[in-house]
Amino acid sequence: MFGSLRTIPKLLYTVRFRVHAAAFSNESSSPNQEAETHFGFETVKESEKWRKVHKVFEEVALSYDLMNDAMSLGIHRIWKDILIERLAPIEGGNKLLDMAGGTGDIAFRYIKYLNNLPNVTGQANNHVTVSDINQNMLDVGKERFKNMNFVQNQCTIDWICADAENLPFDDNSYTAYTIAFGIRNVTHIDKVLSEAHRILRPGGRFLCLEFSHISNDYLRWLYDQYSFQVIPPMGQILASQWQPYQYLVESIRKFPKQEEFKTLIREAGFKCVEYENLTAGVCAIHSGFKL
Repeated sequence: MFGSLRTIPKLLYTVRFRVHAAAFSNESSSPNQEAETHFGFETVKESEKWRKVHKVFEEVALSYDLMNDAMSLGIHRIWKDILIERLAPIEGGNKLLDMAGGTGDIAFRYIKYLNNLPNVTGQANNHVTVSDINQNMLDVGKERFKNMNFVQNQCTIDWICADAENLPFDDNSYTAYTIAFGIRNVTHIDKVLSEAHRILRPGGRFLCLEFSHISNDYLRWLYDQYSFQVIPPMGQILASQWQPYQYLVESIRKFPKQEEFKTLIREAGFKCVEYENLTAGVCAIHSGFKL
């Protein structure tokens, strides 16, 4: 009996040691566990999201503009025109980075806007860089540009394949940064905003056009029915692609609401941050300045 009692402290020590060792093992292994994020409604490892998003836009590159017209009934064109009107570039010395610019929709509107301005000085010296992480999207944009026969007397253009989270551009090198329907696809929104702030010159402007959130309950219900019941089948019919458009409508629901996104932009260092809802909040334009 006394022999059994003497073994109790040893047993308790063994249990405590094993529990402590297990806890230490978990603590030491947790830093090696890769962080997770969302891909639509699916939870994935961060390294997987980049590949999945890249694959989505490889698959839809050729039908991207057609599907934009079909899904929005052409309204996306109005939204993009409003974005350029809000940017309102002046006569000369503009240098725009259009991130996630892919097929060139924003860049072409920007060039047209500048071409319609009176050239007072005779030296416009404007430039736009179209950048996208997906070369397939850029290839479509470059081909469109060749066929549009733009007069480049007011603005030059180049096309750069790059990651919005790690841009290959110098600090303080652009007067404006736009990103339209692209930021919800990135893994780290905060890194994208930080990079946008870094490459802008003091006084430079950040503008983001992105799908957002409808506050009216009835309109939101109608929008959800259209999004989930119509858009993926439309993608299958028009582009032979269901899954990329299922991801599209899911990614919109995972994107921060207007006020939350506004806070993220402020945290990146931008000032005078504000947003404007378009079409009842189906999308929104967020704006900020580097001061």
